[in-house]
Amino acid sequence: MSRITNCSVDECSYNTNQTCHARAITVGDGVHARCDTFFKNSLFGGTKDQIGSVGACKVPSCRYNENLECQAEAVQVGYHMDQPDCMTFTKR
Repeated sequence: MSRITNCSVDECSYNTNQTCHARAITVGDGVHARCDTFFKNSLFGGTKDQIGSVGACKVPSCRYNENLECQAEAVQVGYHMDQPDCMTFTKR
């Protein structure tokens, strides 16, 4: 699975110090590369010693998407138009 090397969405429950701690995030809704795992809550999500990965990608127009799974070497998540998005997304 592709590792999330940086996440600048500080409000997410899975984010600590710009590191994602979700076991696996889901990206996309078929059109947009939104981080569907984003969750704003005061509780911590994930595991502190675990670095997040991309489990599924539902954006077939991304060049890194192969059979709905991300093949990028590394992924960055950040804000795009006030939405937490996969910043590694690159159109085919």
